[in-house]
Order: sequence, then structure tokens, then C-alpha cells
Amino acid sequence: MAKMHVAMTVNGKQVEALAEPRMLLIHFLREELGLTGAHIGCDTSHCGACTVDLGGRSVKSCTVFVAQADGGEVTTIEGITGKGAALHPLQEAFRTHHGLQCGFCTPGMITRAMRLLAENPDPTDEEIRAGISGNLCRCTGYQNIVKAIRAAATTMAGAKEAAE
Repeated sequence: MAKMHVAMTVNGKQVEALAEPRMLLIHFLREELGLTGAHIGCDTSHCGACTVDLGGRSVKSCTVFVAQADGGEVTTIEGITGKGAALHPLQEAFRTHHGLQCGFCTPGMITRAMRLLAENPDPTDEEIRAGISGNLCRCTGYQNIVKAIRAAATTMAGAKEAAE
């Protein structure tokens, strides 16, 4: 199949490449750009380990063709950082509240949680559970993930108030 020119913004940087139009976004990110944070888990969109943000919405990058992302803005776990070398409040909350064990689901879970908190900065536990329902974790039982997201929401709200 003929390759097409694709251009998109990934983690705030403009990237351009030649790729087969039906190449999956997860493979483009990992193989062409070397961004291996998003994981390939099930290849069927069930697990959410490959979740990235595309144009302001969470997508499972194992079900999106690179051609569909052409011209878009993609944020992966590598693009979620705090100020300087610090962890983002979500990353810190996952660490301090034991929201991860094996870590396989963590990049997709944090990326999804970022979008959830952007859309709902003060979610209830039920809203958090519903918001991450497309991301599976086989280790934690979700309780500490919910605690971590709630703690991050509090931290992020405090930081926003302090900035204002």
C-alpha cells in the first residue's frame, strides 16, 4: 500500500512522517516516534492500555488509523508532565496512593484520568469509576486508582485557586 504524508502535533511538538494510511495510531506512536508509554494490551479496544488523547477526547489508539489522526493533536503519557522535572499531580497521586501495581494499565489510566478531570474537575467516586470504565486494571481492584484520581483532582483544584 502506498504511504501517505501525515502531520500532527504529538505532545506539543509538530511531527511529520510517511505511513500507511491504515497503520494504527498505537503502532505509529511506538514504532515511528519511539513513544512507548502507551501499551498494546488486547488489540481489541477492551483494555484501554493504549489510551491517548486525540483532539480533546480519549481514544484507544489501537482502533484509530494514523490517517484519522492526520492534522490532529495527540497527547500520550509522555506528554503529561508537571512543572520542571516534577511529576504531574495525577502521576504523583498514583504513586502516593498506590494506584498502580504492575503498571501496565497506568499510562492509559492516567491519560484517561487527565481527560476526565479536564471535563469534570470535581468528580464523585461514582463519576470517576464511570469515567475510567473503559480502562481495565487486573491488579489493583480500582479502589486506590479512584483515591488517586480524587486526590489529584483536589491538588489540581488547589493549584488552580492559588494561580488565580
